[in-house]
Amino acid sequence: MFSLMPYRRGNKLSANNDIWGFSKSVFENFFNDPFFSGVLSATNGIRADIRETEKEYIVDAEIPGVKKEDINVELRDDTLTISIDRDEEVKDERDNYIRRERRYGSVSRSFYVENVVNDAVTAKYKDGILTIVLPKDKKAKQNKHRIPIQ
Repeated sequence: MFSLMPYRRGNKLSANNDIWGFSKSVFENFFNDPFFSGVLSATNGIRADIRETEKEYIVDAEIPGVKKEDINVELRDDTLTISIDRDEEVKDERDNYIRRERRYGSVSRSFYVENVVNDAVTAKYKDGILTIVLPKDKKAKQNKHRIPIQ
Protein backbone atom coordinates (compact mmCIF):
# COMPACT_ATOMS: atom_id res chain seq x y z
CA MET A 1 0.00 0.00 0.00
CA PHE A 2 1.26 3.43 -0.91
CA SER A 3 0.44 6.50 1.07
CA LEU A 4 1.47 9.99 0.20
CA MET A 5 0.46 13.32 1.56
CA PRO A 6 0.87 16.00 -1.11
CA TYR A 7 1.92 19.47 -0.15
CA ARG A 8 1.71 22.17 -2.74
CA ARG A 9 2.70 25.75 -2.31
CA GLY A 10 -0.36 26.84 -4.27
CA ASN A 11 -2.98 25.36 -1.93
CA LYS A 12 -5.35 28.24 -1.22
CA LEU A 13 -8.57 28.80 0.64
CA SER A 14 -9.92 30.73 -2.34
CA ALA A 15 -8.61 31.56 -5.75
CA ASN A 16 -7.01 34.87 -4.89
CA ASN A 17 -7.32 35.52 -1.16
CA ASP A 18 -6.09 34.05 2.08
CA ILE A 19 -8.15 33.87 5.27
CA TRP A 20 -7.64 37.59 5.96
CA GLY A 21 -8.59 38.65 2.43
CA PHE A 22 -5.09 39.62 1.28
CA SER A 23 -4.30 39.02 -2.35
CA LYS A 24 -1.61 36.44 -2.89
CA SER A 25 -0.84 37.42 -6.47
CA VAL A 26 1.77 39.95 -5.35
CA PHE A 27 3.58 37.31 -3.33
CA GLU A 28 3.18 34.65 -6.03
CA ASN A 29 4.63 36.99 -8.67
CA PHE A 30 7.48 37.97 -6.35
CA PHE A 31 8.53 34.39 -5.66
CA ASN A 32 7.99 33.24 -9.25
CA ASP A 33 10.54 35.79 -10.41
CA PRO A 34 13.46 34.07 -12.24
CA PHE A 35 15.84 35.45 -9.60
CA PHE A 36 14.31 33.10 -7.03
CA SER A 37 13.97 30.04 -9.30
CA GLY A 38 17.26 28.50 -8.17
CA VAL A 39 16.68 29.35 -4.54
CA LEU A 40 13.16 27.95 -4.40
CA SER A 41 13.57 25.00 -6.76
CA ALA A 42 14.05 22.68 -3.80
CA THR A 43 10.58 23.60 -2.54
CA ASN A 44 9.03 22.33 -5.76
CA GLY A 45 9.96 18.82 -4.73
CA ILE A 46 10.23 15.67 -6.75
CA ARG A 47 7.22 14.86 -8.89
CA ALA A 48 6.33 11.18 -9.07
CA ASP A 49 3.86 8.84 -10.73
CA ILE A 50 3.07 5.62 -8.87
CA ARG A 51 1.60 2.54 -10.52
CA GLU A 52 0.55 -0.75 -8.98
CA THR A 53 0.39 -4.15 -10.65
CA GLU A 54 -0.38 -7.57 -9.21
CA LYS A 55 3.32 -8.16 -8.52
CA GLU A 56 4.89 -4.77 -7.85
CA TYR A 57 4.74 -1.03 -7.32
CA ILE A 58 6.46 1.16 -9.91
CA VAL A 59 7.55 4.71 -9.08
CA ASP A 60 8.54 7.07 -11.91
CA ALA A 61 10.13 10.19 -10.42
CA GLU A 62 10.90 13.20 -12.58
CA ILE A 63 14.40 14.48 -11.78
CA PRO A 64 15.68 16.38 -14.85
CA GLY A 65 19.16 17.86 -14.98
CA VAL A 66 20.50 15.87 -12.03
CA LYS A 67 23.50 13.54 -12.16
CA LYS A 68 22.90 9.93 -11.17
CA GLU A 69 25.62 10.28 -8.53
CA ASP A 70 23.63 13.03 -6.78
CA ILE A 71 20.54 10.82 -6.31
CA ASN A 72 20.04 8.60 -3.27
CA VAL A 73 17.26 6.02 -2.95
CA GLU A 74 16.68 4.39 0.42
CA LEU A 75 14.08 2.00 1.81
CA ARG A 76 13.91 1.98 5.60
CA ASP A 77 11.11 1.00 7.97
CA ASP A 78 8.48 0.81 5.20
CA THR A 79 9.45 4.27 3.91
CA LEU A 80 10.89 4.83 0.44
CA THR A 81 12.93 8.05 0.30
CA ILE A 82 14.32 9.67 -2.82
CA SER A 83 16.81 12.44 -2.07
CA ILE A 84 19.05 14.70 -4.12
CA ASP A 85 22.15 16.54 -2.91
CA ARG A 86 23.51 19.05 -5.42
CA ASP A 87 26.68 21.04 -5.43
CA GLU A 88 27.63 22.39 -8.82
CA GLU A 89 29.50 25.37 -10.15
CA VAL A 90 28.86 27.17 -13.43
CA LYS A 91 31.84 29.09 -14.75
CA ASP A 92 31.55 31.57 -17.61
CA GLU A 93 34.61 33.34 -19.02
CA ARG A 94 34.27 35.93 -21.76
CA ASP A 95 35.97 39.26 -22.50
CA ASN A 96 38.16 39.07 -19.37
CA TYR A 97 35.05 38.79 -17.25
CA ILE A 98 34.57 35.77 -15.02
CA ARG A 99 31.16 35.02 -13.66
CA ARG A 100 30.68 32.13 -11.28
CA GLU A 101 27.46 30.80 -9.90
CA ARG A 102 27.05 27.97 -7.46
CA ARG A 103 23.95 25.93 -7.00
CA TYR A 104 23.71 23.70 -4.00
CA GLY A 105 21.06 22.26 -1.79
CA SER A 106 19.07 19.15 -1.16
CA VAL A 107 15.53 17.95 -1.63
CA SER A 108 13.79 14.71 -0.73
CA ARG A 109 10.48 12.95 -1.14
CA SER A 110 9.23 10.03 0.95
CA PHE A 111 6.47 7.49 0.45
CA TYR A 112 5.08 4.95 2.89
CA VAL A 113 5.22 1.43 1.44
CA GLU A 114 4.35 -1.91 2.96
CA ASN A 115 4.53 -5.54 1.90
CA VAL A 116 7.66 -4.97 -0.21
CA VAL A 117 10.54 -7.41 -0.73
CA ASN A 118 13.37 -5.08 0.37
CA ASP A 119 16.22 -7.05 -1.21
CA ALA A 120 14.55 -7.12 -4.65
CA VAL A 121 13.96 -3.37 -5.11
CA THR A 122 15.64 -1.97 -8.24
CA ALA A 123 16.21 1.56 -9.53
CA LYS A 124 17.13 2.89 -12.97
CA TYR A 125 17.84 6.49 -14.03
CA LYS A 126 17.50 7.47 -17.68
CA ASP A 127 16.68 10.74 -19.46
CA GLY A 128 15.74 12.54 -16.23
CA ILE A 129 13.33 9.83 -15.04
CA LEU A 130 14.14 7.66 -12.03
CA THR A 131 12.20 4.38 -12.16
CA ILE A 132 12.00 2.34 -8.97
CA VAL A 133 10.44 -1.13 -9.00
CA LEU A 134 9.31 -2.48 -5.62
CA PRO A 135 8.21 -6.14 -5.80
CA LYS A 136 5.36 -7.03 -3.47
CA ASP A 137 5.80 -9.63 -0.77
CA LYS A 138 3.39 -12.43 -1.69
CA LYS A 139 3.36 -13.77 1.87
CA ALA A 140 2.04 -10.52 3.28
CA LYS A 141 -0.81 -10.19 0.80
CA GLN A 142 -3.72 -8.45 2.44
CA ASN A 143 -7.25 -9.68 2.10
CA LYS A 144 -9.90 -7.15 1.21
CA HIS A 145 -13.00 -7.08 3.29
CA ARG A 146 -15.87 -4.76 2.58
CA ILE A 147 -17.26 -3.12 5.68
CA PRO A 148 -20.93 -2.19 5.47
CA ILE A 149 -21.85 1.32 6.52
CA GLN A 150 -24.79 1.63 8.89
